[in-house]
Amino acid sequence: MLDIRLAGRCPAADALAVPVTPSGADGAQAGPGAEWIPLDVATLLAESGSSGEAGRVTSVPLPGHRPALAYLVGVGASTPADYRAAGAAMVRATGDRLEHGVRHLAATVGHGTDPAGLRVLVEAACLASYRYSVRAQRPAELARLTFVVDDPDRYQDALARGLAAARATCTARDLINTPSLAKSPAWLAGRATRWLSRLGVTVTVRAERELADEGFGGILAVGGGSSRGPRLIEAGWAPSGARGPHVVLVGKGITFDTGGLSIKPADGMNQMNTDMAGGAVVLGAVAAVAELGLPVRVTALVPAAENAVSGASYRPGDVIRHFGGRTTEVVNTDAEGRLVLADALSYAATRLDPDHLVDVATLTGAVRVALGVRTAALFSTDDALADDLLRAAGVAGEELWRMPLPAEYEPLVESEIADGNNAAGNPGAVTAALFLKPFAAGRSWAHLDVAGAGRASADSGVLSRGGTGYGVRTLLRWLEELAG
Repeated sequence: MLDIRLAGRCPAADALAVPVTPSGADGAQAGPGAEWIPLDVATLLAESGSSGEAGRVTSVPLPGHRPALAYLVGVGASTPADYRAAGAAMVRATGDRLEHGVRHLAATVGHGTDPAGLRVLVEAACLASYRYSVRAQRPAELARLTFVVDDPDRYQDALARGLAAARATCTARDLINTPSLAKSPAWLAGRATRWLSRLGVTVTVRAERELADEGFGGILAVGGGSSRGPRLIEAGWAPSGARGPHVVLVGKGITFDTGGLSIKPADGMNQMNTDMAGGAVVLGAVAAVAELGLPVRVTALVPAAENAVSGASYRPGDVIRHFGGRTTEVVNTDAEGRLVLADALSYAATRLDPDHLVDVATLTGAVRVALGVRTAALFSTDDALADDLLRAAGVAGEELWRMPLPAEYEPLVESEIADGNNAAGNPGAVTAALFLKPFAAGRSWAHLDVAGAGRASADSGVLSRGGTGYGVRTLLRWLEELAG
């Protein structure tokens, strides 16, 4: 991940970024650091047409000087959204200069910038610099970013929080983007164990025998068609002095989804290595909480399975008995995510005594139709919990929209031979949430469907092509509030 540091004076860097704010009628004014540019900055801004809008970058070559390149970076009105756009644009602007030796960027911070603003800049810069690559020779990349501030001590906590959020998100992205040839459920469990154990998180993994002995019928059914058996990952952070509610996070962990016997068309499988994004996100949230040492009790559950095709695959018409005894008639084996989530939700509700239960999943194509690819859907049985998550998402810069759970659609998820069916049809995102609702057993519950927001088709802003890690920052911001 990008190495980000604080300094009280400008270091010897390869390039310098200076903030620019709007001034007057369509004008712009450069902030601290402009005096280090040996040119008339006001004229440069006027000639470039910059009005200081957030995310606009003007590149200024400085031949014969050190640094040899300056960036005039618009920060708009210095809102969190403006800082997010500016931090991402500043790092992305270095992309076409990397081959010329730009490895260290120094960026001055405007006078009066509060620590919360610096945290956003740190997160945005890290996330925009993220690249996933398995090439034998990695492409050149920006190695270090130094923020020049008037009082480094004042910003240390903001730096630590921003780095923890970004590190967790980038690690989640790595897990999501890993090709499924390598990414079996056992691999995911092993990676989670190594990652979280180093941070003081307790990790336990249930393999097939334990899952069968304890009655996790949904996980076993979905994973039964693969030669690489399913797992249930349980990661707990319970520090001494923890206060407030116990939060359980559940993340869908389908390491590859063929659709099973209800097989997907070929085009529909292209991104299915990312179908465990929800699982990566909840692991990332726990990792960030542990790195920051927050005094809040959090447990993450990841039901991990590969939905494959073989003679051992589960079939349409099968009836599954979930953890806790509730049964499901399988109508479509490609509606597998809700089957593994059902087991984990039921286990959490009946065994872990959560005060709040939140699941995250790339669950339905319907949510992409409804909300597009930047916004996730929120369903909840608890208005206060929903409001808290919406507020946290707003602070984190992750778009979230609350959707209804109308009782009139509940008959659609019923079955004549079982307690429910797994493919009730349209409205697809709503009926999927209604299927999950009984497994929360009346707990304070929220469901985040991130099927659109969990993946990106191109680099843009803080997003990089592939898994986005959507939800890590929202959950962390919410958990920080709970920790007080």
